[in-house]
Amino acid sequence: MEKWTSCTLSSILAFSLFLPFTSYAQVNPNEETAVSKEDGSSYPVLKKVKKAEDAGFSSERLEKVDRLIEMEVASGFPGAALIVVKDGKIVKNDSYGYKRKFNEHTPLKRFEKMKNDTMFDLASNTKMYATNFSLQKLVSEGKLDIQAKVQQYIPEFKDMEADVIKGKDTLRIVDVLHHTAGFKPDPQYHNPAVSKELYSQERDKTISFISKTPLTYVPGTQNVYSDVDYMLLGAIVEKITGQPLDTYVENELYKPLNLRHTKFNPLQKGFKPKDFAATELLGNTRDGVITFPNIRTYTLQGEVHDEKAFYSMGGVSGHAGLFSNTADLAVLLQVMLNGGGYGKQAFFDQETIDEFVAPSEMNPTYGLGWRRNGDASMEWMFSPYASESAYGHTGWTGTVTIIDPEKDLGIVLLTNKKHSPLVNPVANSNQFFGDLFKTGSYGSVVTAIYEALESDNK
Repeated sequence: MEKWTSCTLSSILAFSLFLPFTSYAQVNPNEETAVSKEDGSSYPVLKKVKKAEDAGFSSERLEKVDRLIEMEVASGFPGAALIVVKDGKIVKNDSYGYKRKFNEHTPLKRFEKMKNDTMFDLASNTKMYATNFSLQKLVSEGKLDIQAKVQQYIPEFKDMEADVIKGKDTLRIVDVLHHTAGFKPDPQYHNPAVSKELYSQERDKTISFISKTPLTYVPGTQNVYSDVDYMLLGAIVEKITGQPLDTYVENELYKPLNLRHTKFNPLQKGFKPKDFAATELLGNTRDGVITFPNIRTYTLQGEVHDEKAFYSMGGVSGHAGLFSNTADLAVLLQVMLNGGGYGKQAFFDQETIDEFVAPSEMNPTYGLGWRRNGDASMEWMFSPYASESAYGHTGWTGTVTIIDPEKDLGIVLLTNKKHSPLVNPVANSNQFFGDLFKTGSYGSVVTAIYEALESDNK
């Protein structure tokens, strides 16, 4: 985790103009329902609290969270939105700073303020809220067996005679979910200089190339977090359902919950750039040091940042591409805390949830896709106070989900930390100034939220 120093602060102060902004409007819970639980009863739905104490929090200590983020906004951090739910109650729903400060590298004359309903590029939180939710639903319905071979769903996924490392013929869905499938993290299908014969900026071709992507280690011998795993899982969802991933999740998951702000390719579905938190200033160029065919060079706002998702997968992929806001995500994480449903909507069961969040035998910080508070190495994300049963996920653009079933607690922090210049693009083309702040590394905010609980967490 990056350290925040006076040196980096002075650098940040040099590039930015800023004024803090905080909104305290409350979320309007979504309560439309249609399908009941088997016994006819309903799952809990989120309710607003009049004061934090009604859900076991200290209002005074929660103000520390506001001060932390506001001070960082005043020091150059772009912006954030935060929602906290406890015992089925919305404790906090606030926004901070700005959804857009720059047009390319030029500061706007008037920064665009962050709002509670601002939508964010979720990056790898897509893996959980789209792909994992789909897989969990399909498992509960008996349409997917995670112990089955990938070949059962994608017959063309198989070892080739020329493969140096073999294992595709026996690779199971569970191996892919555990990130032990053998794939390298990022084959960069969109960039011919890296992907070479696997270069593709066409969705169908890219999906076919996943089966041809070589393994870089023997499956089951390592945990290597890879986007390819979830590109493959998204393709499996499409094979089983016979629908594009976005069509399936938007109609089968989000629409029944009345979630109107959770979409793939939202600019094609009625939303405008102003509805979104902006990300990289110069497209995917990393301040001009990266190039490949068709690369975007303008400030991104409402278009998925992830290169494989945008260029190679048409904006819809199992690993990235989903946009949402805190209100919608609070409902989705409450589905997990509820045991698989919300109101009269049932999507999957507690048994399936337990299977997906159980620790991997190889690495206790991995569940099936979900990241777990499995040991001290995850404290940077979960804080020192999260329960051992806590799980969640992060996203490269600056998003984090924390779900702590032992405390019936859910946290979503969405930031646009990549909406800032790079520190030194030549030395590190992935380190943005926004990454250097405590808010952008999550743990300090999550810690302050846990510390605001009235009960002793230490």
